[in-house]
Amino acid sequence: MTAGAEGLGEEAPALTYASVSGRTRRRLIFDRFIPWLLPLAFVVVLFPLFDMIFWVAQKAVPTFTLATLTETQVGFGGGLYSMILGTLVLIAIGTAIATGIGMAAGFYTAEYAPRPVATFGRLAGNILAGVPAIVLGYFGYYLLVLYTNWGFTTLAGGIVLGIFMTPYVYRTTDLALTSVPPTQREAALAMGARPRQYLLRIAFPIALPTVLTGIFFAMALGLGEAAPIVYTAGWSSTPITGLMQPTSFLTGAIWLFYDLPPSEGTLLTLAFQAAFLLILIVLGLNVIVQLLSDRFRRRLQGLFE
Repeated sequence: MTAGAEGLGEEAPALTYASVSGRTRRRLIFDRFIPWLLPLAFVVVLFPLFDMIFWVAQKAVPTFTLATLTETQVGFGGGLYSMILGTLVLIAIGTAIATGIGMAAGFYTAEYAPRPVATFGRLAGNILAGVPAIVLGYFGYYLLVLYTNWGFTTLAGGIVLGIFMTPYVYRTTDLALTSVPPTQREAALAMGARPRQYLLRIAFPIALPTVLTGIFFAMALGLGEAAPIVYTAGWSSTPITGLMQPTSFLTGAIWLFYDLPPSEGTLLTLAFQAAFLLILIVLGLNVIVQLLSDRFRRRLQGLFE
C-alpha cells in the first residue's frame, strides 16, 4: 500500500473550536444555540397574549352570565346588550364603507391605473393606515359632529370607523390582485377575454381568500378602536334606535369604566366583561378567516390541477 493510499484510510481529525477560524467558531456556536433561541422567541411572543387573556378572563368570567348579554346597562348595573348592539351597527357601517371604497380602489390601482398613479395610491394608503386613530377621531369630530351639526351620532362613528378600516382593505385587495400570476392574465386575454372579464372571473376569484382576510382583519382592528368612536358617536346607555343618535359600544365601556375607583365595582366589572367579549369576537374572526382561506385555497387548487 502506498503512502497516498494510507493517507486516504486515516480518519479526519475531530473538528474542535480550537482548530477552526474565528468566523467558523462563531458559526458553530450559532448553530448550537439557535435550536434553543427560536422556541424561546416563540414563547416570548405568545406569553403576553395568553397572560392578557387569562388576566381578563379571571376578572370577567366569574360574573359573566346570559344576563350580561341580554340586559342593558342601567345606572351602575345591568349588562352589555346596548353596547353589543351599538358595536354591531358601528362595525357594519364601517365594514360597508371600507369594503366598497377599499376594494374599488384596489381594483383600480391593480388593473387600470397608470404606474405613477398606482404608486401614489399605494403610498397614500400606507400613510392613511399609519395615521393614529385618535387623529381620525378629532377629524371626524370637527367634520361630522361640529361642521355638519349632526352632533354625536352612530352614523358619524361608523363613517370614521370606515375611514380607519379602508386602507387595510385597499392594500390587501391591491396586493392580492397584483399577486395573481401574469400567465393567467396573458392566457385570458389571448383567448379573447376583456380586461373586465379577466378581473371578475379569473383574478378576483383567485384573490378572494386574501381579500376576505383583509376585510376580517380590518373588522378586528375596528372592533378594538375606541378613540375615533368616542369623539364621534358619543355615548348612550340606552339601546340604539336610529343612526342619528349616540350609541354605546364595547370599547367605550373599557375606555370609560376602567379608570373608575374600586367603589364602582359593577361598572369596573362591565369593563372587564366587555374586554373579554371583544377577545372572543376577535378570536372568532381569526378562526373564520383561517377556515375561509383554507376552503378557497383547496377550491382553487382543484380548479388549476
